[in-house]
Amino acid sequence: MPVVKAGVLALQGDFREHARAFADAGATPVEVRTPEELVGVDCLAIPGGESTTISKLARAYDLVEPIRERARAGMPILGTCAGMIVLAHEVIGGEPLLDLMDIAIRRNAYGRQVDSFEADLVVEGIDHPVRAVFIRAPIVERVGPAVRVLAEHEGHPVVLEQGNLVVASFHPELIGETALHGYLLRKV
Repeated sequence: MPVVKAGVLALQGDFREHARAFADAGATPVEVRTPEELVGVDCLAIPGGESTTISKLARAYDLVEPIRERARAGMPILGTCAGMIVLAHEVIGGEPLLDLMDIAIRRNAYGRQVDSFEADLVVEGIDHPVRAVFIRAPIVERVGPAVRVLAEHEGHPVVLEQGNLVVASFHPELIGETALHGYLLRKV
């Protein structure tokens, strides 16, 4: 069985941690900064970081349409924290970037950096609790009819799936949690 080439959008944010998580999950990580690099990967993670900066750089590097096209063609994508924001159809008080997942997001809704916390979550499709790190995390305000909620925290959806897209409000990659990366790799 060929090794999966797992792309990580490497413009800003914790892309190195995502690359490590993919490697730990058995894939070959590939940092993606250009449309040419995107062509060579089987799936993609959009990392946590600063969604405004990621959006600005994705536009500057002409990656927006190529990512949309690959997603529409079925390429699995995982978005964590800021990655969730850039995949969302609606960003309350902001502009959507990729507009691929039918959710509305409110940025930084869990508070400031000092309000960060960790939690163990039961995620549908994963056979053990997933350790989640919430840092200035977004809250999902609306979930479209085609979107499945895979996990909640205190009544808020925090892991969602729409076809080939998986998003999380938190950062599993920061503590070496690979379950969501493995979940995505099974979609390849």
